[in-house]
Amino acid sequence: MNEVKEKKKIGLTTRIFIALIAGAIVGIALNMFAADVDFVQNVLVNGIFYVVGQGFIRLMQMLVVPLVFCSLICGATAIGDSKTLGKVGVKIIGFYIFTTMMAVAVALGIGLLIKPGMGLDMSQIQTAEVAASSDSVSFAETLLNIIPKNPIGALANGEMLQVIVFALIVGVILAKLQDKTQLVTNFFQQGNDIMMEMTMMVMGLAPIGVFCLIAKTFAGLGFSAMVPMFKYMGAVLLALFIQCCGVYQILLALLTRLNPLRFLKKFAPVMGFAFSTATSNATIPMNIDTLEEKIGVNRRISSFTIPLGATINMDGTSIMQGVAVVFVAQAFGIQLSPADYLTVIATATLASIGTAGVPSVGLVTLAMVFDSVGLPVAGIGLIMGIDRILDMARTAVNITGDAVCTTIVAHQDGALDKSVFNKN
Repeated sequence: MNEVKEKKKIGLTTRIFIALIAGAIVGIALNMFAADVDFVQNVLVNGIFYVVGQGFIRLMQMLVVPLVFCSLICGATAIGDSKTLGKVGVKIIGFYIFTTMMAVAVALGIGLLIKPGMGLDMSQIQTAEVAASSDSVSFAETLLNIIPKNPIGALANGEMLQVIVFALIVGVILAKLQDKTQLVTNFFQQGNDIMMEMTMMVMGLAPIGVFCLIAKTFAGLGFSAMVPMFKYMGAVLLALFIQCCGVYQILLALLTRLNPLRFLKKFAPVMGFAFSTATSNATIPMNIDTLEEKIGVNRRISSFTIPLGATINMDGTSIMQGVAVVFVAQAFGIQLSPADYLTVIATATLASIGTAGVPSVGLVTLAMVFDSVGLPVAGIGLIMGIDRILDMARTAVNITGDAVCTTIVAHQDGALDKSVFNKN
């Protein structure tokens, strides 16, 4: 039975990778040979590809709130002892914030080294206005906004930080009351099972959704339009690579003594799926399953830390924001002081905590980072065209960070089975 299940899982991963490559080939071919054909652009690219691709994204967004809510309640309940829960919670949040600050620092360093915005002729670039809130929210208000006034309203509006806080409180109380609330505990566990099953059904459509998303992305990207942006793309991708294969793997090797190369090999399918969908939330079930079946992390830890990380641990997004700050500052000829760079590290870390795990949302919070150091928000228009590709890469880094931090915390909590990790 397990062999059949394993084959099915490998089959889905392979189909997603095939769809990813096929979508890129079809998209590039359409861009090169049919960019001016109205039927292809209106019916195929902006019709079928757009509707199917966005339909798949919406199906995944449909899962997010109930999946995270039920999963966190079950995770908090499974840990049981509120003292242990508090210890695991403090550790994982500490790791998440530390890796995010490291990510922004890496991004700023790479940006200053490569100087992606130097020599950019602004008249050659078509800028676009990005809708951004001009109301600046104080740090005190940001903290208060984490606590929901109305939990049902938070669930309805998808306010993820408020949903997390409410779910954790419910989970802690259920763990404390145990037998008295067994019926409610069973209700959320069964709800979690339903959401996992629904997720697997939606995942069955992943190859079709991925093909359409990637085909549309590449069909809209002309190579000539990307030329001025290659240095920016290269800087972001280099910083993402250093964070994913350097910072994370050094932390993993130092704190767990696990082989980083083996970890990356076992975790590659999850990274591939995150890359193709560009949404951290969609990878939650696959991430938890892979950590349990291939890495050896106990599900009672991962079912708590992974949904939490999908919402508050956005290292890839922070890297994009760090490089974008340097790029736009150089492109507009604005000098930033060391104090400005420290402000960027603090603001990007806070912005990543409030970033939802859905595609391209990092562009919206980027406006907040730009405002903090007085950069023109119109500069976001410079990078909008190529953000989709970078969004896919940074999502893969986001979920790898969640997995590495979870593995470290599980190891420290005695909830990591190294025999599973070492098994081929």
